[in-house]
Amino acid sequence: MPQLRVALSQIDTTVGDLDGNVRVLREQVGAAARAGAHLVVFPETAVTGYPVEDLALRSSFVDASRAALGRLAAEIADDGHGDLTVVVGYVDRVERSERTHDRARAAERGPRNGGGRDLPQNCAAVLHGGRVVGRYAKHHLPNYGVFDEYRIFAPGDELLIVRVHGVDVAVAVCEDLWQDGGPVRSVGDAAAGLLLVLNASPYERNKDDVRLELVARRAREAGCPVAYVNAVGGQDELIFDGDSLVVGADGGVLARGPQFVEHLLVVDLDLATADTAPSWEEGVRRVVVTPDAVAPYEALPAPLSHPLPDVADVHAALVLGLRDYVRKNGFRSVVLGLSGGIDSALVASLAVDALGAENVHGIALPSAYSSEHSLGDAADLADRTGLHYRVQPIGPMVEAFLANVPLHGVAEENLQARVRGTTLMGLANQEGHLTLATSNKSELAVGYSTLYGDSVGGFAPLKDVPKTLVWELSRWRNADAEARGEVPPIPENTISKPPSAELRPGQTDQDSLPDYAVLDAIIEDYVEGDRGRAQMLAAGFDAETVDSVVTLVDRAEWKRRQFAPGPKISFKAFGRDRRLPISSRWREPAAAADPGSALLVEDPEVQR
Repeated sequence: MPQLRVALSQIDTTVGDLDGNVRVLREQVGAAARAGAHLVVFPETAVTGYPVEDLALRSSFVDASRAALGRLAAEIADDGHGDLTVVVGYVDRVERSERTHDRARAAERGPRNGGGRDLPQNCAAVLHGGRVVGRYAKHHLPNYGVFDEYRIFAPGDELLIVRVHGVDVAVAVCEDLWQDGGPVRSVGDAAAGLLLVLNASPYERNKDDVRLELVARRAREAGCPVAYVNAVGGQDELIFDGDSLVVGADGGVLARGPQFVEHLLVVDLDLATADTAPSWEEGVRRVVVTPDAVAPYEALPAPLSHPLPDVADVHAALVLGLRDYVRKNGFRSVVLGLSGGIDSALVASLAVDALGAENVHGIALPSAYSSEHSLGDAADLADRTGLHYRVQPIGPMVEAFLANVPLHGVAEENLQARVRGTTLMGLANQEGHLTLATSNKSELAVGYSTLYGDSVGGFAPLKDVPKTLVWELSRWRNADAEARGEVPPIPENTISKPPSAELRPGQTDQDSLPDYAVLDAIIEDYVEGDRGRAQMLAAGFDAETVDSVVTLVDRAEWKRRQFAPGPKISFKAFGRDRRLPISSRWREPAAAADPGSALLVEDPEVQR
């Protein structure tokens, strides 16, 4: 059986930084060559970054992607690595003159394809000898959750098989693996010896297990090993976790890369000899790169990284998402309000882990209702983490405002939050920081985050983190620090005390909300599971509690639309994952006595 040393390069690219991405790709090809690889594979649209969204609709962007790919092929040859076969993702187009009848018909399905213009495609290219020798266009274009490729790209309709050192290697891109049928179904019929899958598959909790099961199933269906390379890094609200895989034809794991870090996974494979007369040729494009097998050699031990435990991998995802958002948007430092509460404490800890304490600025903003223990907890956290810390009382500013515009009750409570927000944004503008919002998913769900107050910020690390998980992450981070002989970053009092906005005397969150364990369970059912009232009651939830929470969630949609981006860690995050109308009179049956109640009244802020 022919041997092949395959290198899977899980790298962190930046959307639109084609020159920077090409430099990284070129460096990684060099590293693969030094490792003795015969074939190196990169993630989906690695040349352009992922997702490119509507940039793909600009002809100038597609032209730049094609040019960068050609430049990469030439530079790899100039570096002396032209004999190495490279498979890399990029954005290309279907030109009008090149369309077959079937391609044109498939392309016309999309609503964006008027005017007969050239259509962008999500592609993989095969580079060898300084040239582009093969091209594959993604067949299945996802149109769910955060994905909207169907409206951007035109689908492909051919399977690409490249002969590399006597092995027929098939190529597919991400969603082609997730959907039954299509190119993956044809791999076995076409007698391929290896299937390469280029991916930019976003992180979600527990998705690594789902991916592994899928890759194993597809390998058994194709009757050949599958090499699955995934991107790593943060891009706006998405996090890519790497975790690249190689599985055998029986579905067993042969090699696995680490999570959340760039890595070159190198594995030796014994593969089937290319069939000189395959029985299946319909819809298959074959390219011969290196027809002859390599001389036998001693195989390297296969690397096998182990996935992180659940809470640990959420923490790693949040740190990576925050670090890349700051870095890719040109910031070097962040600022946040330190209230002494659990949310700001966890955000501060994440920021220190992501950026270093020297680049994190925490500001305590006490009002007349702030407790001494909260100020003490904020100062304690600053001492534990080493971040920059200062105190900026807001009492005089609030009093000056109230002297000119008398406000009472909820309006006065929200004023305190808005003065804090204005102060943070002013200091961020003055000093060049990115402001971090500290609200969590539970608060966003029910509207307990004051608009233009504690919701201000350019990035919200806890946007998709429910309150119960905030506590889990904080306890895990402290335990991890203790296990490594370090000072736990989050004060124990911050974790154990009842949560409070401290906008009036003696206030706690549970004055007006159910226990967070109950609240988060209802939010998970209603937001992530799209379950209705009847289903939640059947699951055992109290009717009055369900009605109250559902009403709060529905009425807060307009506020969530104005909230900062934040890293997605769940199946359904607020934002592009969940698209609901603001102006809507739909209510879950019996969930509201007045289904026509105004949605834009800020009554969810009665406590915040």
